[in-house]
Order: sequence, then structure tokens, then C-alpha cells
Amino acid sequence: MGTFSLEPEQVAWCAELREQARTRLAPLAEKGEPGHVNRPLVAELGQLGLLERLFTSGALDLCLMRESLARVCTEAETALALQGLGAHPVHAYGTAEQRARWLPEVGAGRAVAAFALSEPGAGSDAAALALAARPDGAGWRLTGEKCWISNAPEADFYTVFARTGPDAGARGVTAFLVPADRPGLTGSALDMLSPHPIGALAFDDVPVTAADVLGEAGGGFRVAMNTLNLFRPSVGAFAVGMAQAALDATLAHTARRDAFGGKLKDLQAVNHAVANMALRVESARLMVHAAASAYDAGADGVPRRAAMAKLLATETAQQVVDAAVQLHGARALRRGHLLEHLYREVRAPRIYEGASEVQRTIIARELYKEAPGEQ
Repeated sequence: MGTFSLEPEQVAWCAELREQARTRLAPLAEKGEPGHVNRPLVAELGQLGLLERLFTSGALDLCLMRESLARVCTEAETALALQGLGAHPVHAYGTAEQRARWLPEVGAGRAVAAFALSEPGAGSDAAALALAARPDGAGWRLTGEKCWISNAPEADFYTVFARTGPDAGARGVTAFLVPADRPGLTGSALDMLSPHPIGALAFDDVPVTAADVLGEAGGGFRVAMNTLNLFRPSVGAFAVGMAQAALDATLAHTARRDAFGGKLKDLQAVNHAVANMALRVESARLMVHAAASAYDAGADGVPRRAAMAKLLATETAQQVVDAAVQLHGARALRRGHLLEHLYREVRAPRIYEGASEVQRTIIARELYKEAPGEQ
């Protein structure tokens, strides 16, 4: 597979995904309640085999899934992605018992997963997290808070990152698999701009043992960063899908809209704007595919490439959706319009899984690391 073009089978698969999103997923998404987990939608993703594919596919396949679904049904895309983000550490680092208990349930769409990294004082600065894991016999007790956690407080289990050692920064952080019914674990929903569920979690002496550790004690930061390196390009793919949906809508609208004695598309200011939108979308798509292909190949520079892909694609999607709104006029701001929906959806990806400013910091850091000569 070349980085710069998809094989015919991949193109056909993307078309099939869009059709499934249109006929089977979008109707369930419409019945969902904003701010709550849509369990019938998650179950249908399982029925279609897409959730199991999260654990058998590479980064490029993940990007193709996310872009294809996002182009038609952002709710389905997000439900899929959150299952992957929350459960990938179990797939990649879990014990045989953890994997046997949870992965079949996630793959079938019966269990909802969540990735619990961010805290009130540690969002993009993941190394600053403060959730404390206090030694207690053969295990630990978790005390503290998590915030801005997608699928909280309705998930069935959480991949939780807590500080088990006295070291500051990335050291001394351990990843735990914490079922939602553990005593002392409570949560509350947050009313956010994005329609998918986001909440806060409170840990009041929540018991965990060595059997709940994902990977090694003290190795949790690696679990978090390796998961994000896989998912960051696919956040870019989500953004590209939304940008493409906005471009598709703009092409249709400007081709049929009468204005100034002709069609809107006949105005040079309009068709140049549309050309710029298409240029940005395709550029972002290529960088996303290149980053995902590098991850799959085990190539050098994956953190830099992943950061570049997320940064370019999310910033591009914001620009393209905004331009689409401008070309549609007031109708695009009416509640329920596709572009009104995309305008709300497109803002958050520039913040979560590392804000745009953090991606720039990662890119610069990696560039200096890779530069020849003494630093």
C-alpha cells in the first residue's frame, strides 16, 4: 500500500462504511440523547464488526474507519473511537484475565470503555496528574479526581492513570483497569458544547490490586503515550471526515444556489474559496495517512508525525467548516443544520488528546532530537 493512494479494496471498504453509517448507524444516532452514552448505537457498531476491528487493524485502517464514519455520522465515529481509546490499553497491555473479561464485551458493543487521564489541573500536561494511589496491603487506594472524561460517568470500566510513586512528572504513574462498580468511585456529567458524554470522576479510597494494573507498576505514562501515538493520527482522520462533509455540502449548495444572476459557484470569490477548502482537506488527509502508515511500519519519528497529523487536520477542519458556514450564510447557523452540528463538533478536537499548542511543542522537541550534531 502506498502512502499517497489507497488500494481499490480500501476505497470500496470506505464506501461500504459510509453506507452502513447512512443506513444503520445514523438512524440510531438520531434517537440518542445528547450527553449520554448511546448504547444501541454502540451495540450496532459491535454487530457490524467494527469494534472488534479496532483490535485487529493497524493505524491506517483506524483512520479510514474514523474518516468514513465521520463524513456521515459523527456520533457513530465518536462512539467507535471512544471504545478504542478506552480499551486499547487493555488490548495492548492487559493480562490474559483482563483481556478475556473485557475485550469480548467491548467488541460486541455490550461494555462501554473510557480513557481516564485528564484531571482538573492536568489536561494537556499529562505528566502533572495528581490522582494518588496510596499503598494498602497488597494493593492501593485511589483518591482524587478525573475531569473531561469522555463516556463518564456512564462507562462500564475506566483505564485510569494514577501516581503510585513519589516521583514527579512521568515517572511513578501507573495505569489501572477500574470497573465502574468499584466502591468509592462516583461520577457526574458535564454539560459541554460537544454532544457526546463527558463527565468527572471522584475517587474516594477506591481499592485496586496488582490484578488491576495495565502493563507494569510505574509504567503508566508509557501506556498513555503509546495509546495517544496510535490515536492522534485518527483524531486527524475524524477531523478530515468532518471537513470533507462540510466541503461536500458546500459544493452542493453553491452549485444550486442562485445569486447575482447566476449560480453561487460562478462567482470567483466563491469558487476560489471552495478550491482552497479542497486543497486543505486533501493536504490534511495525506498527512494523516502518512502518519498512520509510519506507525504501522514501525518507522522512526512516529510521535512527531502523529502530532503533525493531529495538528494540521484539526486546525484545517476548523478553517474548512468555518468557510462552509460563511458560504452557506445564515441557514448554516440554524439548529439542526449539518453545518451547525459540525461547527459545534469541530472545536473540541483541537483541545483533547493534546491541545494544538502541545502538538507544536512535541513537534519542536522531536525535531531537535532528530537534528544532527550537538544540541
